[in-house]
Amino acid sequence: MKEVTLGRTGIKVPQNGFGALPIQRVSVEEAVRILRKAYDGGMRFFDTARAYSDSEIKLGEAFGTGFVKREEIVIATKTAAKTPDDFWKDLDTSLTNLKTDYIDIYQFHMMGQCYKPGDGTGMYECMEEAKRQGKIRHIAGTAHKLGVAKELIESGLYETVQYPMSYLASDKEIELLKLCNENNVGFIGMKGLAGGLITNSKAAMAFISQFDGAVPIWGIQKESELDEWLSYMDNTPEYDSEIAKFIADEKNELSGEFCRGCGYCMPCTVGIQINQCNRMILMLRRAPSAGWLSEHWQAEMEKINDCIECGKCMTHCPYELNIPVLLRKNLEDYKEVLAGNRKVQ
Repeated sequence: MKEVTLGRTGIKVPQNGFGALPIQRVSVEEAVRILRKAYDGGMRFFDTARAYSDSEIKLGEAFGTGFVKREEIVIATKTAAKTPDDFWKDLDTSLTNLKTDYIDIYQFHMMGQCYKPGDGTGMYECMEEAKRQGKIRHIAGTAHKLGVAKELIESGLYETVQYPMSYLASDKEIELLKLCNENNVGFIGMKGLAGGLITNSKAAMAFISQFDGAVPIWGIQKESELDEWLSYMDNTPEYDSEIAKFIADEKNELSGEFCRGCGYCMPCTVGIQINQCNRMILMLRRAPSAGWLSEHWQAEMEKINDCIECGKCMTHCPYELNIPVLLRKNLEDYKEVLAGNRKVQ
């Protein structure tokens, strides 16, 4: 596993980060066990957020109680605050939850704009003051929109940028990695498995390992998932001709319009779980289908019939998808699968 330097932060970590969003779905005891096993296996970068319910608390229980020296790990968390008051509330809560005096990388979450000094929001000034007080070490941001990510990188204001990056990425998205290196900005790659569409972890790891300055964070909630990623610490897959062909075939299969599950479209005005329902065609064929055919998901898919085509979701979609049309396509396919007319996994 190669060591990566995250741009001008100077932070050096193994290129295999822990995405702590999924651990909100397991018990505190299970989360602590998995997180500590990740550390024992060589992982040093842990990413969470205020928005991930009790994820920060679980990280605090795992690492803020004396199991490790604070300087031995790197913690990144996020605030979705839109006002200075909420910024400071979030920061204080995160520090308390994580049982730490400082956060290594503090990120604005899902940025819809590039906050700058003097822009009237006061948000970037909050980051500067938090850094001056020693509560954070590095100022950063996350984005799902390509234009916003580019602005963050080129602004000179943000030390790392987090953006979706998997082997399904477009050429323009991959260019962000080069842009980060040119601007000495660390790149944190989220959704490396495209929200569950990618099931070949070896190919996913090989893909991102081609690039310098990039740390992928893998969402982990099961020990079996962790074991898979830890196996690559000493035996990192190489991007060879076999993997290149596999990825080319995958991109060809998934060419055209499909939902990445980023959730920017949410919430729906009539309660449709857009980020899942809008890619049901793929999930039924690329993951075990039994869970997606449950009574719960049948009820969720039926909500598509309530769509009023208000268009609000489309104004927020970074991929400019015609969401109402795709939802209807997914519902039609779903009904065909339920009727036994189409085969899935």
